[in-house]
Amino acid sequence: MRYTKISVTLESDIETELRQVAGTRGISAFVNEAVRQQLQAVRLRSLLDEMEAESGPIPEDVRREVDGSVWPD
Repeated sequence: MRYTKISVTLESDIETELRQVAGTRGISAFVNEAVRQQLQAVRLRSLLDEMEAESGPIPEDVRREVDGSVWPD
């Protein structure tokens, strides 16, 4: 896998907590995974928006049924 070095600017309190939480796996690995997850969320939101534009919004009764479902861990 190829890697590219970039520079980012963080709020100082975020940087402090990041250093504490990242631990031995390192800041780069932690940030890489966080960005991967955020990109996945953005792609999913885009897909859901496309589906809604094509098929219309999810009916309210279906939303209530899903909201009341118990999801596995």
